[in-house]
Amino acid sequence: MHKTLIAVAVAGLFSVPTVVMAQAAAPAAAPASPHTITGNLSITSDYRFRGITQTFEKPALQGGIDYSHASGFYLGNWNSNVSSGAGFPDGNLEMDFYGGYKTSFGDVGVDLGAIYYYYPGSEGRGLGTKADSGSVTNKEIYIGATWKFLSAKFYYSLDDYFSLRGVNALAVSTGKSTKGTTYLDLGASYDLGDGWGINGHVGMLSLDNVHNGDYTDWKIGVTKDVNGWVFGAAYIDTNADGDCKGATTYQPYCFTNSNSDNGAGVINFGSKTKDAGDGTIVISVSKSF
Repeated sequence: MHKTLIAVAVAGLFSVPTVVMAQAAAPAAAPASPHTITGNLSITSDYRFRGITQTFEKPALQGGIDYSHASGFYLGNWNSNVSSGAGFPDGNLEMDFYGGYKTSFGDVGVDLGAIYYYYPGSEGRGLGTKADSGSVTNKEIYIGATWKFLSAKFYYSLDDYFSLRGVNALAVSTGKSTKGTTYLDLGASYDLGDGWGINGHVGMLSLDNVHNGDYTDWKIGVTKDVNGWVFGAAYIDTNADGDCKGATTYQPYCFTNSNSDNGAGVINFGSKTKDAGDGTIVISVSKSF
């Protein structure tokens, strides 16, 4: 028995370093990837862009994908159905491509970037654009800042704003460029806890060389997160000139239900009209993944 005990003890002595060596040889945890890819999908009762309906107050299916790097650089794409009557003759799809750089200094975040709006299948020459033909597009650069629950972002158009050329009070194209059009977006989003949140927004568009083109839009809304599905309701309104009945001057935001190019650069308008900037309640549900 004594010899057995000694043998067990000796075996135990030799087994200890073996365990320690095995633990020491365990691989270190892999570092977190600097790359992040996320997606988003939403359904909304009305697609409002800067307060103006893009779907003739009809529902929209929207979705996109975003890539970001730990250094702060990002790229993304977002898409939605639209109405051709919103200024995209023969087009019914919006595709946005954007990229930029984000960083922060304490509670202050900074965002610099550019965005390209593209409407495949649309025809922009009837809008008075310089191009003989081609899809409606828009190119903007932007700078934004956030502080806690407050945000601000300023956009500057690098070319004709959504392929639109200047229009005077008599609704006659002047041929002047709308390059340099700006939009200032001021927002707030506050977390109430338990999945609830409230948000607000005020935006100001300065549309160069278009009569009655300038306007202000605003929004107040509430959201509820239910297991990652975000349900939202918001009241959206503007002071845009969209009077479709008896107006004596050009009303740029009186939209028709459809627009199409007749093949010679002249737009055929739909039979129904609507004030595209009138007040409405928008209901939505979205999911990020």
